Order: sequence, then structure tokens, then C-alpha cells
Amino acid sequence: MITIIGTGHVFNLAEPVSFIVKNTWPDAVLVELDKGRYTAMMNDYNGVKPKETKEMSSIYASTAKYQQKMSEQSGSKVGSEFLAAINTGRLLNADIIPIDTDAMRVMDEMWDEMSASEKIRYRLSSFRDSFGGIKKVEDTHSKFAANEVDYIEDMRRRYPTLVRKLIDERNVYMADQINALSGKYQNMVVIVGDAHVEGIIKLLKDEHIRKIRLSDLMDHDKMAQIRQMIWDGRETL
Repeated sequence: MITIIGTGHVFNLAEPVSFIVKNTWPDAVLVELDKGRYTAMMNDYNGVKPKETKEMSSIYASTAKYQQKMSEQSGSKVGSEFLAAINTGRLLNADIIPIDTDAMRVMDEMWDEMSASEKIRYRLSSFRDSFGGIKKVEDTHSKFAANEVDYIEDMRRRYPTLVRKLIDERNVYMADQINALSGKYQNMVVIVGDAHVEGIIKLLKDEHIRKIRLSDLMDHDKMAQIRQMIWDGRETL
């Protein structure tokens, strides 16, 4: 069984993610982090100062700064759902496995491969988003949840390189990791950004998949149904 949870890294989702992990008793928890980000997150959580800090590229640093700002506005911390899943998984003696590729390298490649016009659109969009605050992020999530296919295709038209590098290629990479691990683990929980869920599922070989989306986590009634589903031991609602 693979339970795949779609999250938003700037929202306060630690509690529902922790609940799902705790009550599904996985033997492995897989998170959308590369090894470097995983180590940095755990060092920060444990108050360990890294021996050396990898210098961030400008495009990666600006994205990280934006996510941090949005997280603070939502009363959370970037990646808090990952930390909740990791800590809960450890309490259950589950293996914790980062499955993402190097995020900063991918961002740098994306920027290098973007056309001049796509870079301009990206910069203008980032500038507008910086003034929209967390409300803008919530509105974007609502539009995405309402019609995911059309939203992604519209993004692909406007930002073809971004979608290819940040979504398509990473979907393949993470699905490959999950498929490789499915022979070793019988019950895995996978926590990834919501935009990756459907793309990854299409590439998975395991037919026993339960998916929980960001819109479910953020809706009180839907989350109540999920809690009941898990307590009852059912795979789907």
C-alpha cells in the first residue's frame, strides 16, 4: 500500500500529516526532500550548526525567501509537514527516505534553460505574488484544485521550462525512487507537493494507492472523513 499525501509547503499542515502517518503505521516515510535539504532541516530542528553552508544561487534564494514569508503569514514554517511526518515516522520505527533530486541544481538548470521571455514572465509573476501574500497563495490553490488539468496546461503554455524542470522531470525522478523501494517496503507513506501527486501516480507500478490531496487536508469535513476512513482501515472513501 502506498499512501501519497499532497501538501502545500507554506501551509500549516503538520497535525493532519502527522495523524495520517501515525495511524497508517508505515514501514517507510518518503518525503519530497533531497539529501542536502533533509540534512539541513534535521540539523536546524536539532540545533546543530552545519560545518559548512552551501551558498544559494540567486533564483533559489529568492524562492526560499518567498516561501519563508508565506509560511510566516500562515503561522507555520516552510516544510513543517515534512518535519511532522519524519518525527512521527521515527516514533513508529519507520525508515525515513528523502526521494527528491537536488532542488537548487534543478532551479539553476531551469533558469539557465529559460528563454528571455519566460524569464520576464516569471519575474513579473513573482513580483505580483510578493504583494498578494498568503491570500494569493490560497487563491492559487483554489484555482488549481478546481481544475488541475487546465491549470497545469495553462502553466505549461506560459512557463514551459518551469513545468518541465520543476514538475515533469521531478515526477519521473521521485516515481523511480518509489518504484524501486516498493519491493522492500509493504506500507509506505509519501509526502510531496500537491502538484506532483497525479503525475507521480501515473508512473507508479503499485496498484494499491491511496491519495490524499491538499484540498482534503485543508477542508475540515473532508479531513474528518479521512480520519474515519483510516480508523476503519479502508483504502478509499
